Amino acid sequence: MTDHDHQVSEPEYDWQGYAFDTRQVHAGEYDDLNSGARVSPIAMTAGYRFGSFDDARGRFAGENDGLIYSRQRNPSGSVAEKRIASLEGGTEAIVVASGQAAITSALLSLAGSGDHIVSTASIYSGTRILFGRSFARFGVTVDYVWDENDDDEWDRLITPKTKAIFSETIPNPKNDIVDIGRVAAVAKRHGIPFVVDNTIATPYLIRPFEHGADIVVHSSTKFFSGHGAAISGTIVDGGTFDWVGATRAFPLITQPAAPGLPSIAERYGDVAYARATREAVVNDIGPALSPFNSFLLHQGIETLSLRMERHLSNSVTIAEWLTTHPNVESVDYAGLPGNPRTELAQRLYGGRSGSVFSVTVRGGEAGARRFLDRLRVVSRMTNIGDTRSMALHPATTTHSSFSQDLRDRLGISPGLIRLSIGIEDVNDLIADLDCALAP
Repeated sequence: MTDHDHQVSEPEYDWQGYAFDTRQVHAGEYDDLNSGARVSPIAMTAGYRFGSFDDARGRFAGENDGLIYSRQRNPSGSVAEKRIASLEGGTEAIVVASGQAAITSALLSLAGSGDHIVSTASIYSGTRILFGRSFARFGVTVDYVWDENDDDEWDRLITPKTKAIFSETIPNPKNDIVDIGRVAAVAKRHGIPFVVDNTIATPYLIRPFEHGADIVVHSSTKFFSGHGAAISGTIVDGGTFDWVGATRAFPLITQPAAPGLPSIAERYGDVAYARATREAVVNDIGPALSPFNSFLLHQGIETLSLRMERHLSNSVTIAEWLTTHPNVESVDYAGLPGNPRTELAQRLYGGRSGSVFSVTVRGGEAGARRFLDRLRVVSRMTNIGDTRSMALHPATTTHSSFSQDLRDRLGISPGLIRLSIGIEDVNDLIADLDCALAP
């Protein structure tokens, strides 16, 4: 038996012609040629043998797609990458060690010291902290648009140094969903790549590439993995942005790494952004996803649609019930009648705008404390998108480092609670919330 007999094969089928539920189970899988194991095995290895001197040289030169080192790519990660790319409708995906690593790697492929990013204002608090702290240290500045429907506000903030527009499909905790098609039109008008965080919606609810996005990121720790057991992040290339024809410079993609060599754009075409991000950012900085966490990720994706249906049905029922409770001041769920974004929620999500939203209880911080301390089924914890329901008080946790003025502008009041609704029995969840809301 030769060395080549102890290898895994590439996926045998192109699953793009199949339905979402089939692709979430099969896309990206490969056969184990050693034993015929049905589940794609965990490739616990740091490196890979080269078949010959020329094979090694060819892999490093990008002349063939063979594996080099697990900091860059691993077979277990490749299953998740191909599966997520298939579900999102992208050309290639990259898995990394966390959602923060995904956002960082995705944007540092585009922007460097002296460059600029424009973002919608309501985004995950950790991303705001990342932009305001680490990106500032890297010399990358970020400005925020508060009304994404105001073209004048976009035009005032976008400069020749702007290298990306960033947004989220469903921000947390306010569930103030974004018309990403409209923001994509702004990005297209200015010739800027549009990066969208699709963590809460997932491709089960919306596929941003179909609405004009160029790059999609996920904290795949959340709904993709689904069980709160492993941290991971994902970057997906839409394959449609014209890097070579862009009026702004994207040197990692369009400039040769050395004289006489082709650029990544010339070598890789519609996966150029993904290859530049993998080779020149993820490989260099090193936020590799472990093979075991990769395995947990692609295992979790297999039940995405089933879990999302329960998350969504529970959330709609609970959001509607909360609006009737006398100790509730307000519920921020875009799908509810009377919400300022109800029409958008109906158009984009059929009224089911995810399972992460906020409720404001009466009594301010004291009311929030009483509510949280009484919970039994719902867990008091950070994280979202778990099978378990979770609750958190943003003003004293995720948003505690923000100024009071910024918290006020973001709508983070003392009585506001973020809920991430899980897949437990909805009547048990309502009973738990009812007990917590009692006077």
